[in-house]
Amino acid sequence: MGQTSNTYGGELEVRPLAGWSETFWQHLEPYKQAIVEHPLFCGMSDGSLPAGTYRQALRAFYPLVENFPKYMALNLAKVRLHLPGHEPAKVWLIDNIKIEQRHAYWYEDWAAGFGIDAQTLRTLVPRPAADAVNHFLWETGRQASLEEGIAATNIAIEWATGEWSRSVYEGMKLYQKRGDAQPSRRTLAWLRAHAAYDDMHPYEAMELVRRICETPAQQDRALQAAKRGMAYYRLALDDCLAEGMASTEDEQERARTA
Repeated sequence: MGQTSNTYGGELEVRPLAGWSETFWQHLEPYKQAIVEHPLFCGMSDGSLPAGTYRQALRAFYPLVENFPKYMALNLAKVRLHLPGHEPAKVWLIDNIKIEQRHAYWYEDWAAGFGIDAQTLRTLVPRPAADAVNHFLWETGRQASLEEGIAATNIAIEWATGEWSRSVYEGMKLYQKRGDAQPSRRTLAWLRAHAAYDDMHPYEAMELVRRICETPAQQDRALQAAKRGMAYYRLALDDCLAEGMASTEDEQERARTA
């Protein structure tokens, strides 16, 4: 896999997956693919998702983006320098928390391209099903081990996000052509960043999990945390799509009877 392009007080070498780490990754592949190929993201990519549902999705996932550096900070607080893998995890988390802090602002710019103002995002109360992923990541960061926290946040969430961001980025052209969105370089910054930034990020996280986990019990805990993170991610997508489509049908019904 090679070394990362960032400096962490010495390069973090991301080694090819082998042994239990390769099996770990293979177990997660179908969970990740279910997110990447979710109808919500497919609709965003090919332009078939109604603009109203698109806006609902942008609102629903803002808390996840805004809180993400906080989840990573909770994991940072668990670092103990005498334990395997904790020193590189500390440096990596510190470096990447700084990057994640900017992403909420970029996400607000993306939403602005669909006519959603920042104040709306910052004051919304998400639906319980869409918010479950946030509660899971918070509790995992607060109570679970370092390997579980990194697996749940930086593998479960970022692996899929880096992949769907590429196709959704291209789909923005279709919404612009129909007049549903007004994308610009600024409003596309979040999608551009995640299409590139998250390409290597989950592999770096996997390398850290591999360094931290010395026992099969640790490896299994990390795997289960990643699976649950992806399951909650999928639950949020299902709920968001269902709510958005219901709202769209209500709007169409009102338009017919007006």
